[in-house]
Amino acid sequence: MHLGAKANQGVLAAAATGLESFILQNGGDIDTILGRSGVNPEILQQPTSSLRLANYCQVLEQAAQQTGFEHFGLYYGKQFMPQQLGLIGYIGLCSATVEEALKNLTRAFHWHQHDTFTQLVDLKDAWRFDYQIRHGAILTRRQDAELTMGMVLNLVRQGAGAIWAPREVHFEHPSPGNWHEHCKVFDAPVYFNQPFNSIIIPKSVLQRPMPNHDPLLLQLMLEALKKLNVSEPQQSVVEQVKSTIQLSLPSGEPEMEQVADQMGYSRLTLQRRLKQEGVTFRQLLESVRCEMATSYLQQPKLSITEMGLLLGYSETSAFSRAFRRWFGVSPSQYRKGD
Repeated sequence: MHLGAKANQGVLAAAATGLESFILQNGGDIDTILGRSGVNPEILQQPTSSLRLANYCQVLEQAAQQTGFEHFGLYYGKQFMPQQLGLIGYIGLCSATVEEALKNLTRAFHWHQHDTFTQLVDLKDAWRFDYQIRHGAILTRRQDAELTMGMVLNLVRQGAGAIWAPREVHFEHPSPGNWHEHCKVFDAPVYFNQPFNSIIIPKSVLQRPMPNHDPLLLQLMLEALKKLNVSEPQQSVVEQVKSTIQLSLPSGEPEMEQVADQMGYSRLTLQRRLKQEGVTFRQLLESVRCEMATSYLQQPKLSITEMGLLLGYSETSAFSRAFRRWFGVSPSQYRKGD
């Protein structure tokens, strides 16, 4: 364990354990993928080294594109064991029960990965573990979401048994093609376009013991993880606004007042902060919509109408006009490559 490593820049490199070999197994070129993502290969060799979360998510998205394997994150997560996840993995493994493993994972996750929201929601007869990246520079993150849910599944299976299956799995991204692959991997119903990436775990398995429970090692892992997070880098106001806009779009076009309120600002304060950055709220709204539109168009199962709704447009015609303004062609022409 390299306790002298630099402070966590975004996500610990243990989250990419085995990534190079998995890319090679699927016919990818690791140098091309890392180069396009701005990641130094040497960082991935040290579990307590770290990289920016945006670069990490970009590696996963690039891997899916470069290998032509749409379900890259899903199957990378399927084979990703908690022991490979470094400090946060051992925090789960060293817990007393499945329930304590989930609670410890939820509490400590922000030390492993910054700008990320996790929570446990009590559903009376089950717990729902929610996961969501909240970073304005990371708008396309399907591969990371599917990888992370696979990691959580494998952690619960350490105590609940190798054939245990969750009640449901949720993803915030739209339904991709061949979504039945997700049901097969999780052995459970899978729902898309949900508020969070979630896994629902019946309470009947929560008191099962974790086989590698070790209270002393648990405390050591927690202390080591804390030491890597003496200070967390803060997102810029522009990144915060973009993240808030993205989360709001499925409910309709957000107003500046609404976004300011969610960020704890007044409208005038947010307007002044954005002016200092040389950008307007309208420009950021357009930027988020444009980036998300190009991502959605790569998903053949998603209709143009559905895209417009996901991007906060009340009418498909309004989305089509905006898209033509951005790219000079209609969404359908862009998708066909015309």
